[in-house]
Amino acid sequence: MDAAKMKGMLRELRFSADLPDSLLEQLAEEMQEVSIPAGSTVFREGAENHSLYLVIHGHFTLSMNVPGRGAVPILTVGEGEMFGWSSLLGEGKMTTSAVATEDSLCLVVEAAKLHELSEADAAFGYHLMRRMAGAVSSRLIATRLQLLDLFGDH
Repeated sequence: MDAAKMKGMLRELRFSADLPDSLLEQLAEEMQEVSIPAGSTVFREGAENHSLYLVIHGHFTLSMNVPGRGAVPILTVGEGEMFGWSSLLGEGKMTTSAVATEDSLCLVVEAAKLHELSEADAAFGYHLMRRMAGAVSSRLIATRLQLLDLFGDH
């Protein structure tokens, strides 16, 4: 896919809609479009993953293993949302498993590329980390609510 089309797709996503053009262009150059069939496991909890996923269309269930309960769905992410943010932190060990619940399309970027862009351009790094903080915050809230639901009557 050419960079102009990729930039247009990024402009439509909540994650990147308000990025300045110069930052969108940098991001577009590093993205790849990936189709993910329904039922596919993108990554497993505890495994390494080195990519960040932006959902163009489709949905993914994020689940955690809970002792005595097995895999518990924590959150569903869909169009305009991202997952795989743990790849940007430390060793890239995933805190959840991600499974496509329908045929889906994502824009995917390697965490190492995002690190390079962030180090080369402080504005890019600032915008990226703001979005990461928002995603982490919403995931923590969703996880807390799910766990309260799970253990609330015990």
